[in-house]
Amino acid sequence: MANPSPGYSIQLRVEAPAGVTATSELVVAAADAGAVITAVDVSESSTDRVLVDLTCYAGSAEHAAQIAAALAAREGVVVHEVADRTFRMHQGGKLEIVPKTPLRNRDDLSRAYTPGVARVCLAIADRPADARRLTVKGNTIAVVTDGSAVLGLGNIGATASIPVMEGKAALFKQFADVDAWPVALDTQDTEEIIGIVKALAPVYGGINLEDIAAPRCFEIERRLREELDIPVFHDDQHGTAIVTLAALMNALRVVGKRLDTVRIVVSGVGAAGNAIIQLLKAEGAVNIVACGRNGAIHRGERYADEHRTWLASNTNAEGLTGSLAEVLAGADVFIGVSAPNLLGEAEIESMADDAIVFAMANPDPEVDPVVAARHAAVVATGRSDFPNQINNVLAFPGFFRGLLDSGAVDITPEMLVAASEAIASCVRDDELNASYIIPSVFDPDVARAVAEAVAGAAHREDARQESAPAADTEPTAETQEAAA
Repeated sequence: MANPSPGYSIQLRVEAPAGVTATSELVVAAADAGAVITAVDVSESSTDRVLVDLTCYAGSAEHAAQIAAALAAREGVVVHEVADRTFRMHQGGKLEIVPKTPLRNRDDLSRAYTPGVARVCLAIADRPADARRLTVKGNTIAVVTDGSAVLGLGNIGATASIPVMEGKAALFKQFADVDAWPVALDTQDTEEIIGIVKALAPVYGGINLEDIAAPRCFEIERRLREELDIPVFHDDQHGTAIVTLAALMNALRVVGKRLDTVRIVVSGVGAAGNAIIQLLKAEGAVNIVACGRNGAIHRGERYADEHRTWLASNTNAEGLTGSLAEVLAGADVFIGVSAPNLLGEAEIESMADDAIVFAMANPDPEVDPVVAARHAAVVATGRSDFPNQINNVLAFPGFFRGLLDSGAVDITPEMLVAASEAIASCVRDDELNASYIIPSVFDPDVARAVAEAVAGAAHREDARQESAPAADTEPTAETQEAAA
């Protein structure tokens, strides 16, 4: 049975014979069935009956049914309702549009809409850049997906992806006051996706690509970054990479090792794995071994796609070959963004002393975190029910806040590193330990720190471009004379 979690939170309305111990007996019965009780409320009480709302976590839908059955099996107990709190939260969707300006009378209406709005339209037609200041464009992004790689669910399609995209939009608003909207596209054709996003881009200040399968996501991001004048960010790549680097910075501080001296094994060479490796290299990592389904990627093998070819040329300088388990022996760091249950205790034990294990496959990691902790000095996962959750929400809200605030039109490696450093710095020296290498997603300082770091990097890039000589400047008489 899976561990109980908030994802399977249920509320049971239970009627039982009145008595001093009636409520506690129901709690014990649910707990004996494996439930984690989170709330108990006596909603009605009479001389002979009591109505209790029992809220708890289950491990699955089947487990929820077992908990209800265990309560109903008690003498005199009736289970009137079992409500799935997760589905209840999604009833009617998780987003709405609310006007920022109230329309109270004809005066308000005439300025917000016709005839007054025409003046604003003409001003933007004359100066398109003013759209950032005079419309939602300045604080709105599109969360774009084709539904081809949704969480750990795979290719479930555009419609089924909407709850995830709604959730993403809610996180943008909650943590960084960025207005985001789900854009789920009913196509998985690369050119169609690029064309659609380009066509709808005018109303948005940025594009967040989400849950698009590799290798298609690489081409889509590359083309959109080239062809749009607003930033394009693939969160599965860069968001994951930012938070992973931040966590690794602090984990290395805990074990007293340096990024440029450790050997890092990365399991998974899709969108996240590629981005993590590129960012690690940008920050100074030297010894990285990437592993796909068939083991280590190395120069001695020919690969059909350009991304594995790049990895073969730019990683694994020692030319290691073999399975993931074989190349992991002696490694200082394991980073998993691949599949569940790939490693056991023996493989973690084979790593170097004071090893770091980031097993981030969701919902089930590459290795059981409890097992990994027997031998690794620092263990992190992508789950909220273990210490050190490596969660993209630490990165993307603040990252886009910084992009929008600075008016950035592109994303640079310096911005990515700056965001990682900002996240890492939110863990103070007196807080840092093996179980706390990354701040909580609810830390109010994180989004602000990331936004300021990204905006600062954007301004530095602008200053460099302004100071750089124009490449197509006509030679002056003085430069021609000097050249002669």
